[in-house]
Amino acid sequence: MSKLKNKQWILLYIMLLATTIIYSFSSQSKEPAIIEPEKITITFRHVWTKPHDQPMLTIFQDVVDDFEQSHPNVKVNFEGLEQTNHREQKLKSEMVTGTPPDMFVLFGGAELDPYVRSNRLLDLSQFVSEHALEFIDISLWTYDNGIFGLPFEGHAQPLFYNKKIFNALGLEPPTTIDELNAVISALKSYHIIPFAFGNQEIWPAGIYAHYLMDRYEGPEHIKQIANGSASFQTEGYQQAFDQIVQWVQAEAFNELYSELNSSSAIQLFNEGKAAMYVNGNWDISLFQSPNEQYDFQQDIGVIPFPSISKEQERSIAGGYTIGIGLSANLSGAQQEAALQLLQAIYTEEVQQRIVYEAFRLPSMAIPFDINKTGPVFAQVVRLLEKSDQVFLAYDNTLSPEVRKAFWTVTDSLFKLEVSSDEALMQLDEASKSYYRLINSYGGDLNHGR
Repeated sequence: MSKLKNKQWILLYIMLLATTIIYSFSSQSKEPAIIEPEKITITFRHVWTKPHDQPMLTIFQDVVDDFEQSHPNVKVNFEGLEQTNHREQKLKSEMVTGTPPDMFVLFGGAELDPYVRSNRLLDLSQFVSEHALEFIDISLWTYDNGIFGLPFEGHAQPLFYNKKIFNALGLEPPTTIDELNAVISALKSYHIIPFAFGNQEIWPAGIYAHYLMDRYEGPEHIKQIANGSASFQTEGYQQAFDQIVQWVQAEAFNELYSELNSSSAIQLFNEGKAAMYVNGNWDISLFQSPNEQYDFQQDIGVIPFPSISKEQERSIAGGYTIGIGLSANLSGAQQEAALQLLQAIYTEEVQQRIVYEAFRLPSMAIPFDINKTGPVFAQVVRLLEKSDQVFLAYDNTLSPEVRKAFWTVTDSLFKLEVSSDEALMQLDEASKSYYRLINSYGGDLNHGR
């Protein structure tokens, strides 16, 4: 009887053991638990808040949306801030406290200097090398063999004019300042506004200023000022500022230009109330007639800003100054995600969209068909191809603090709140104050250049 019980216990033990083994194997055959990827958030601040920026906003929003779809663990907080507020206030204070966004629109040249000095920007030289990115000109972003931002577009600042008005009045496009003054007088006699102008943002006045300063003094002097070795108070700059005052007094601009933004000024140009407009090619998308049946762009001519004499080179203000920077705070998976988004931005497809949809010059060496860009942008491209000289806008050449004075002083000059002498004295004082401060800290004025 005891043997029977023992056998029963042994049989029961074997059955329990077999059940355990079978359960163990069946558990191991199940799919392993899926580990969810780390959730990552990236802040990306842009400056495309104006009507002429809408094409750029659409392009970059598409890139961000596609990126989030292909990277479901990454959330991109893509938010805009008005350009001047971003450059002059928000980003400056964030750089001081070390809390900038992860990615942000940035301007190359002198504006980068303090951010590079304080180690606030991520060096992208390895990223550029790894992805074999070819830029047309990256000099404004390169410091001490590092690359601290990537331009996504180039620009030019020509003089746009209404060919229909010029032809009707028998006027030739001006090549010299004297010819331009004659055109202004003729347009005024026919009650046509010579220049459509909006300076609510205060920086557009600097375009007229830097062209006249370049024409009367030459291109080298501003570089010496930018290095702290020269004065604004020169005969050439005096003549340039005197010319601005003369134009204001002669009513060469529309009324209330200090209260109008560029978009409102362009409406005067579009409606045929103003014959000329000076600004960047970024405004081309706004050159549209109120009459949908009329293609206004066919009647727009593009020329360089006039020179002092026919022999003088009519250089063009422009360059590759607008790009994207990354915060040096990025690390680990967040840095990797930000670089992946950057890679999605700097592609041939995106660059071509920037050309065809936003009428911006590509920053990378990519192919595009000039015949598909529209009549005005095509003229800008041909103008640049013919020009031997392109100079950097003065507000990108000057240090951030002196640039701020440049904008403020030229705005005051256009309002006739200061004389030419006073304006140049104020610019000199701003420049001297800045370099006294820099020198007191033993700063290297030629850092990285």
